Amino acid sequence: MRLNIIFVGKAGQGPNFLSEIVANGLIEHGYYVFYSRDYQSLIRGGHNFNALTVSDKEVYSNDSKVNLLVCLDENTKNMHKDSLAKKGIIIDFVNGKGNMYYAGAVFKLLGVDFKILENSLDKLKNFNENIRDAREGFNKEKRNNFALKKFEKKNLSFMNGSQAIAKGAIKSGLEYYYAYPMTPATPLMMELGQMTLDKSNKHKVIEMENEISVILTAIGSSSVGGISMVGTSGGGFDLMTESLSMAGMTEIPIVIYLSSRPGPSTGVATYTSQADLNLALKAGHGEFSRVVIAPGTPDEAIEATNNCFYLSQEFRIPCILLGDKHLGEAKNMTNEDAKLLEFNKAIINPERFNSYESDKTRDNIATEDAKVTIKNFEARMKKHAEIEKECSKFERIKIYGNKNSKNLILGWGSTKGAILDALAEGKIDAKFVQVIFMEPFPAKELKNEIKKAKKVVLVENNATGQLAGLIAEKTGFIIEDKNKILRYDGRPFFADELADEIRRRLK
Repeated sequence: MRLNIIFVGKAGQGPNFLSEIVANGLIEHGYYVFYSRDYQSLIRGGHNFNALTVSDKEVYSNDSKVNLLVCLDENTKNMHKDSLAKKGIIIDFVNGKGNMYYAGAVFKLLGVDFKILENSLDKLKNFNENIRDAREGFNKEKRNNFALKKFEKKNLSFMNGSQAIAKGAIKSGLEYYYAYPMTPATPLMMELGQMTLDKSNKHKVIEMENEISVILTAIGSSSVGGISMVGTSGGGFDLMTESLSMAGMTEIPIVIYLSSRPGPSTGVATYTSQADLNLALKAGHGEFSRVVIAPGTPDEAIEATNNCFYLSQEFRIPCILLGDKHLGEAKNMTNEDAKLLEFNKAIINPERFNSYESDKTRDNIATEDAKVTIKNFEARMKKHAEIEKECSKFERIKIYGNKNSKNLILGWGSTKGAILDALAEGKIDAKFVQVIFMEPFPAKELKNEIKKAKKVVLVENNATGQLAGLIAEKTGFIIEDKNKILRYDGRPFFADELADEIRRRLK
């Protein structure tokens, strides 16, 4: 069983809050849920919607066809009626009704106990008004089309990638988080800011005037032993790249959260993309070591964040946690049993680092001596082999589906959810290999899987197939253009549409 619901209205009408209330009710009713957000760069008005998928099995993505359309304004029906599935249901816009009226109607249609909704609303302000509206919607809705059977509640958390990264950072001993607001990285700043209210957390969240100040201040904190992290999106990361190189030269640990959105320039500011992989791998001048990790789900995000802090402190390097809007804001059910690594802070003498090439035998003063330059460079490059050896202990790829299949699907990051659902719901015989570490790249592991495959299909949220380019560079294997499934309209993949695309390429 798999149902898709969308809540549609203007910014300010609360489709996000409404979907949260319904999602939590369905979780109490014993179901798995997943929801994603689609919103414009507006504070009021426009056209926003949340897509919620509910299933009696684990679910990681949405579908293109909608079983229940909830209209919070008069324009919704005309804009979304073509996406309605056969036997799809519409809850029409009723002028003057608040979003709890629609929550009541949805609970009735789904057959979820009204008491669950009442208990949720009891925790909020304006309880009497909200419960009155919800009960009116519940009573006025006469249909009970879905009548979902009740199951035992799953012992899982319900969170998005931003919440997961915040948890991973706190568990890793974060002391300073610096940021300048930029969608879609801003939710992490908000989560960490909220977590400062818990006095058991010792970190500080500091908003700077621009991205250059963000990374320079973080490097300054790190240089005196503070465990520091910054967050931004592609345009902000561009401004940080000179300082990224300085961190590489001075060997100061720093963790950077790069949450991608469509570019170039301002792009489509509130939508999703995987077009910043090359940026994460290549940004900065000169040659220095870095680690780039791209989790695909919230539980992986907790662990990947911890891995970034561990590796940055262990090797005194910049580590980039690569995500996107879909990972950061889509919410699903997950466990929090991440394998967390403990580490000691890097020992740094702030009086002995220099952004110039420097002579470490002479108080770290700047030098142009060729022999010293070679010695320093080779010491920095030696880290490549050490990092590769250490990271070989990590789970740098994950394998799903039929592990004996000759059909191989390759993907990374937030495409993971749609790929898993496409294979399961579409009953597709294929092995899915998710790449998690982009640097150091698991070339040996990938070569082994590619060698066993007869057909290889790539899935990415960008226009050029950046993972395909990285695979070609590191393994020599070329994925044909006809076998690349690429989406670059700022939207995530839908599981049902992706299943059709995969089947077409596996014929």
